[in-house]
Amino acid sequence: MAENIKIIRDTHKVDASSATLGRLACQIAKWLQGKHKLNYTPNLDMGDFVEVSNIRGMKLTGKKTVQKKYYSHSQYQGNLKVRTFKEVFNKNPARILEDAVYTMLPYNKLRNRMVVRLKIKN
Repeated sequence: MAENIKIIRDTHKVDASSATLGRLACQIAKWLQGKHKLNYTPNLDMGDFVEVSNIRGMKLTGKKTVQKKYYSHSQYQGNLKVRTFKEVFNKNPARILEDAVYTMLPYNKLRNRMVVRLKIKN
């Protein structure tokens, strides 16, 4: 039955200059999954392409710029790296949106295929 479904991919262009991070990431995740389509099937990758521009103008609510931290570990003892939101945003603002969208997608084999269709322009 899955062979008969024709997948048509549209392109959604988003201006992030006045958008909130979480709400924008949620909408992008829906487009990447294809949940906005009438013929949505959870076991198929039916999503669209998403192009995001003006990331630097993105908004955050509350004290996230000061309190939010990103952790990474190299698996060597005592090598936990902690970076604040401001440090990551100043270095690469696209990474913040990619991380937010990636965690909102379902945890399955289709996840990496969906993320590939997300294009972010600073």
